Amino acid sequence: RLCRAMDWQVLTRELSLYLESQVRVGLFGSGVGLSLVLGFGVAYACYYLSSIAKKPQLVATNDSFCHFLEEYCPVVTETYYPTIWCWEGRMQTLLRPFITSRPQVQYRNELIKTADGGQISLDWFDNNDSLYYPDASTRPTVLLLPGLTGTSKESYILHMIHQSEMLGYRCVVFNNRGIAGEELLTPRTYCASNTEDLEAVIHHIHSLHPSAPFIAAGVSMGGMLLLNYLGKTGRDTPLMAAAIFSAGWNVFESVESLEKPLNWLLFNYYLTTCLQSSISRHRQMLEKLFDMDLVMKARTVREFDKQFTSVMFGYRTIDDYYEDASPCRKLKSVGIPVLCLNSMDDVFSPGHAIPVETAKQNANIALVLTSCGGHIGFLEGIWPRKCTYMDRVFKQFVQAMFEHGNKIFSM
Repeated sequence: RLCRAMDWQVLTRELSLYLESQVRVGLFGSGVGLSLVLGFGVAYACYYLSSIAKKPQLVATNDSFCHFLEEYCPVVTETYYPTIWCWEGRMQTLLRPFITSRPQVQYRNELIKTADGGQISLDWFDNNDSLYYPDASTRPTVLLLPGLTGTSKESYILHMIHQSEMLGYRCVVFNNRGIAGEELLTPRTYCASNTEDLEAVIHHIHSLHPSAPFIAAGVSMGGMLLLNYLGKTGRDTPLMAAAIFSAGWNVFESVESLEKPLNWLLFNYYLTTCLQSSISRHRQMLEKLFDMDLVMKARTVREFDKQFTSVMFGYRTIDDYYEDASPCRKLKSVGIPVLCLNSMDDVFSPGHAIPVETAKQNANIALVLTSCGGHIGFLEGIWPRKCTYMDRVFKQFVQAMFEHGNKIFSM
């Protein structure tokens, strides 16, 4: 028995050395190694083309809206080819901030006062060199809402502004209170459910340019806030349309997904520390109302929201806040055309929680659901430094609404 074991070890070692030499030599000699590489490449390509690269699912019950998107925003009906070496949702989410470029944008900052004595920082890209819209009074305006701890410096915001610049539009970035370097004048920050600051910003921008067509685009929590605003106002808004990217539709499902061990390790803990960092600079102001030592001990977004966010905005429990913050509850009341892009593999917004059936009950809603893309990822191309699929959806939809929006319900 011992001899047979020794013979098996020798045979295994010799077979391993033989295969290794064949692969090494085959690349330049016999062709065995090259055949293996080519075989793997063909198999991977077949898998990618059959299971990864797919057309997005377009959910819209309004035939006019569908035809409008097919004609003026064709990217939502075309096959999305994720980056071939980085198509998994977590990888897309993690790598996008490091891979994508950061276009240079010169902002004009404005601080506006709020009714409660606070202040909001707006970063304007006026695009005064616009060739298509030289008249500033009628130059189309895009309001951009970044994610949970995001500002006007985020790469996805910079790319949206770059796309808008080429089309001749003006952009305004709404930075949530205390997040973009300005001081907190009151012990209040922001949350996904309270739309008072957003209402003030929209009113302010519209009052400055009442003759300019006006659209908003929100990303992640910015998209949730925008949806909650639209659900609250219905048709009573100066916005003519909105675009939503990677919104968390059901906050309960989002935090549950983020609390799974791997997702907590990759995203939840880091996001929690970012939230804590965003308020630590304002500790002297905030500790008038909060036990900041307890807030700083949070290790999940849920714990942070329980000790800080829900308390700040007067919710009895964390569940009350999460219920009010979930846009799926207000989708039926949206009164203007809205395009929503989500990836089914987004751990921040699980595919099973996307309100497909609810969206079908509102003629103003169109969902674009990709199989891959992660959270604010949507990388494409071999080396996705520049334009992403999300950027192309943004550009085509905004251009379609500004230039052909009057046709949307007449087709």
